[in-house]
Amino acid sequence: MISDLLFVYGTLMRGFDHPMAKLLSANADFLGAAQCRGRLYLVKHYPGLVKSDGAADVVHGELFRLRGPEVMLREFDMYEACGEGFAPPTEYIREMLPVTLADGSVGEAWTYIYNWPVRDLPLIESGRFLEH
Repeated sequence: MISDLLFVYGTLMRGFDHPMAKLLSANADFLGAAQCRGRLYLVKHYPGLVKSDGAADVVHGELFRLRGPEVMLREFDMYEACGEGFAPPTEYIREMLPVTLADGSVGEAWTYIYNWPVRDLPLIESGRFLEH
């Protein structure tokens, strides 16, 4: 069965005045603030998450439960320009990652991992896109 959990850390978060953020909030239930291991880079006007094993490398975001996950994930794959029909290496790839909710519970959720080199990109030290 396809997971219906989606972890977002950038332009899809609540409070963002973006059509895809509105699409997400209209078709998913907000479960709470969450975090995962990783480093957050500022790509352009949006962030990219890169996986990390460092305990200090934490990216903050939000966890949603999608209603109709297959349809919604296809929409977000298109928005992130990954999945079917996009030539590799795509800028993002969708993967399952462990995420931790504020209450300490851990689960696995889909998220979009940045898939291009980050050497020249600024690191968002706080791991919080909305604070940068």
